[in-house]
Amino acid sequence: MATRVLIADDHPLFRTALVQALSACMDDVDILEARDLPETTALLETHEAIDLVLLDLHMPGSHGLAGLAAIRCNHPAVAVVVVSANEDPRVIRRVIDHGAAGFIPKSSGLNEMTAALDAVLDCREWVPPHLERAVADLDSNDEDLLLAERIAGLTPQQFRVLSLVADGWLNKQIADELGIQERTVKAHMSEILHKLEVRNRTQAGVALRRLELVDPASRLAGND
Repeated sequence: MATRVLIADDHPLFRTALVQALSACMDDVDILEARDLPETTALLETHEAIDLVLLDLHMPGSHGLAGLAAIRCNHPAVAVVVVSANEDPRVIRRVIDHGAAGFIPKSSGLNEMTAALDAVLDCREWVPPHLERAVADLDSNDEDLLLAERIAGLTPQQFRVLSLVADGWLNKQIADELGIQERTVKAHMSEILHKLEVRNRTQAGVALRRLELVDPASRLAGND
């Protein structure tokens, strides 16, 4: 049976590069592609046989570690490997703590990517060898993990509502965007506040933002 891999990244050229790498390093692979978190979630919900997700933390809708936490909660049987240009050991520590099976830098060559995929598909954790020591020496952030656990307890629709709230959308705008009634949005917000143990939508948005990460690509663009 073919290994089914979902590439979740908003950059078409990088998705193409990953498709080529997967085809080169795996004998029998079925590849799906998604460009944002809602599309990723939809594919995970409609394709039960997905074995592995290669996840970009900075694609639209992901909100950094929050998207990873949500996927791990709703699809615990699917291995998730983060593929990122951010090679900060502190980021990798957080990625592993939040349930990723591995971390592959976007700068990796074909040999390293092959080794990483072989390890993960063999149920072994993968961190780039040159960063293993630095990552292992870092302590986990208990508050960070508790927040991720609470966000992971949201349903996919509640996560979508929270994401839009964090972006400053009003209830009516959210209802129109998701094709639901405004009272349904309010009901979701009540559940979100309860699950996150916060008092209002502002605090809920702040909680989600705490799990976001700086995208190295955006940082470089800002320096142009």
